[in-house]
Amino acid sequence: MTDRLTFATWNINSVRLRMPIVETFLITHAPDVLCLQETKCPDANFPFGAFRKLGYEHVEISGQKGYHGVAIISRRPLEAVERRDFCGKGDARHIAVSVPFNGSSFRLHNFYVPAGGDEPDRTVNEKFGHKLDFMAEMKAMLAGEEASRPAVVVGDLNVAPYEHDVWSHKALLKIVSHTPVETELLEAIRTGGNWVDVMRQYVPMSEKLYTWWSYRAKDWDAADKGRRLDHIWMTQSLAPHARGIEVLRAARGWEKPSDHVPVIARLEA
Repeated sequence: MTDRLTFATWNINSVRLRMPIVETFLITHAPDVLCLQETKCPDANFPFGAFRKLGYEHVEISGQKGYHGVAIISRRPLEAVERRDFCGKGDARHIAVSVPFNGSSFRLHNFYVPAGGDEPDRTVNEKFGHKLDFMAEMKAMLAGEEASRPAVVVGDLNVAPYEHDVWSHKALLKIVSHTPVETELLEAIRTGGNWVDVMRQYVPMSEKLYTWWSYRAKDWDAADKGRRLDHIWMTQSLAPHARGIEVLRAARGWEKPSDHVPVIARLEA
C-alpha cells in the first residue's frame, strides 16, 4: 500500500495574529503536518481549538510570550516529543517529534534559528554571536546518529546559503543572513550529516529561490528582493521518498501576511 504525506514549514510571525491566513492555507492545501516558527505565543494561549476544528488533532508546541516559538500541527499522531534548549538561553527555538510514515516513522526537527541582528561581528553584536553559537550546537546535534535514520529538518534557519538564494549575492555579502561565516557554517551543518537540501533538488542552483520578502519594500512583488531563509533537509535514507516541493509565493500577498511564505514538501513510499 502506498503511503503519501505532505508537510509544510512556515515562519508565521505571530500565530494568533495570522490565524485567518493559516486557516486558509490548511483548507486550500491540506498538508498532513504543518511546522510553524515565530509563533510569538505562550503555550497557554495557543489556538489549539482552531486547528482541531480543521482536523488537526495532534499539536505540539514550545512557546514564549512575544518572542520566538515553534509548533508542529498534524493529522497524524506525534510521538517522542523533544524540546531542546540551545545555548542555555531558555528560548523556544526547537521542537522535534516522530511522525508515522510507511509503516515506521521519521524524525522531524523544527528550528527557528536566531536572526543575528544587523552587524555581522560577534565582538560588537551579541545577537550575531548567539546565532553562530546556536548553529554550532546544531552542527553537533545533526551529525552522527541523528543523520543515520530517516529524518527531516525544517524551519526558518535565517541563512540564505547560496548565490541565487538572495536577490544580489554581491550586495548582500556583508548583510546578516548571507555573510560567508554564516553560509559556510550552514553548509558545514548540512554536509556534516550528509543532509539533502530538498528544495535545491527540485530548483536548480542557477535559478533564484526565495521564501522571504521584507516588509520594508513598498511593492515586494515588483522589487522581488527576496531571500531563501526557510529550508527543508532530509537524511539520505528518507530523501529518495521526496516527490517535490512548492514555495507558495502567493501567500506573501495575502491579507496581513507574514514576511515568509509556506514551503510544502511531499513524501511517497
